[in-house]
Amino acid sequence: MNNDTLSPLKRVRFVDLSEKALRALAEGDLAGGSAEAGIELDEHFVGERARRIFGYRADQVANDPSAARWITRAVVSEPDGVVVGDAGFHGPPDEAGMVEVGYTVVPACRRQGYARAILRALLVRAAAEPGVRTVRARIRYDNTASLASIDGFGFTKVGEQGNERDGLIIVFEVPVHAIRTM
Repeated sequence: MNNDTLSPLKRVRFVDLSEKALRALAEGDLAGGSAEAGIELDEHFVGERARRIFGYRADQVANDPSAARWITRAVVSEPDGVVVGDAGFHGPPDEAGMVEVGYTVVPACRRQGYARAILRALLVRAAAEPGVRTVRARIRYDNTASLASIDGFGFTKVGEQGNERDGLIIVFEVPVHAIRTM
């Protein structure tokens, strides 16, 4: 089902999270991370998932500063300025021109069309980048909300992966020339 038919089209913007902001959030310092980002973040940004991911992303930027413009950012709803999640790519395009999207909507904002708005903005960004040829999304087989979110953007299933920690993951890709952003 297309969530956009249930609610008005959402608009979002991205706010950079510097290495310092990511490090603060990974250490559970919500006030420091918010101050560094210049926006008021919520508990979503210091939970267990956030600590693991933001620590990894901070290390990624420390090792390759050029990755900063590709990775995790805070997502803000427009025009109200509410922080609705975090999103970005897993890194710069690889040698084949592939980038992988990653995004999370804060629990209080789920099922309101933000995931689709975030994905739409990421796809528009990817399509505008000369070095990007393919966008990948990996989704757990039982994550019905995320599976529904990618529907209609042109993704096709290209494989499956699995491990004990994450379970079965379905891999989807879309060539940038086939991206549909409705």
